[in-house]
Amino acid sequence: MFANSLALFRYEPPLDRLIQDLKFHGQLRYARLLGTLMAEHIGQLSQPPDCIIPVPLHRRRLRERGFNQALELARPIARQLDIDIDTRHCQRVRYTHGQADLPLARRQANVRRAFRVDRQPGWRHVAIIDDVMTSGQTANALARALQQAGVETISVWSCCRATLEW
Repeated sequence: MFANSLALFRYEPPLDRLIQDLKFHGQLRYARLLGTLMAEHIGQLSQPPDCIIPVPLHRRRLRERGFNQALELARPIARQLDIDIDTRHCQRVRYTHGQADLPLARRQANVRRAFRVDRQPGWRHVAIIDDVMTSGQTANALARALQQAGVETISVWSCCRATLEW
């Protein structure tokens, strides 16, 4: 569903701890640090997208956590690369279990039809931002919704790439 993906780090020590402290302990300073490092690397790419779309959290998860870690990673990237962030047109409309808690075989079904894109404002190329990519199913589900709304090219930028345990 997406054209390309980029992950700056492997999800292993010490990055795994930084991501966990960000997501589950509200250590937003780690998002600023990691987002800045991502921007420095991404800035070397030739084709900037029309906008950045942080993977949306369902409103219930957002209430529980108090922030969207993907949005917090996206802020320094957008600022450094002068790319707009769009948080208005994409929504997570279905509450889902955390992907990390599920076996690979259940991840695709978990996020199926979880996202909706409203009133696509003419983007041709967007970059999805997420903290960790493992199976790619969350990015695929969001990319599918974006393609159905008319987006032509979708890149995925994640801070870390996790390896699957078989």
